[in-house]
Amino acid sequence: MPGVPLHLPAALHAALWQHARTHSHQEVVGALGGVQRGETWCVHTLYPLPNIAPDPAREYLADPTYLLRALKAMRAEALDLVGLYHSHPRGPDRPSRTDTRLAAYDVPYLIADLSGGTLRAYLLPEVHEVALHVTDGPE
Repeated sequence: MPGVPLHLPAALHAALWQHARTHSHQEVVGALGGVQRGETWCVHTLYPLPNIAPDPAREYLADPTYLLRALKAMRAEALDLVGLYHSHPRGPDRPSRTDTRLAAYDVPYLIADLSGGTLRAYLLPEVHEVALHVTDGPE
């Protein structure tokens, strides 16, 4: 699905960056709930998750208990997992080898590069960039 866009409301875009900047010394991780309309992913909610990686300054691993809770909350709201996000405190805004190796879901992975101030999305493990659109409100 290369080129399929992801729509992210401005308020959730701001919340994602706030999460990343609040923990700028380590990678943060979270899930995005929403719907898929045709070939477009539309984000409706953001779930910050604890990073339990052994070296959180260099990698992320979402706490599986909290990820399961987020997935259950999505289901209760008739939403699906439409993305995952994490930060790279020192860049780059592209997936690392670890990111591609550990990719487990067929949804966009968003990477917030704190050093460059960019947010990009990819389908992994193929590393196909996804068009990311920040919108004024829910789609």
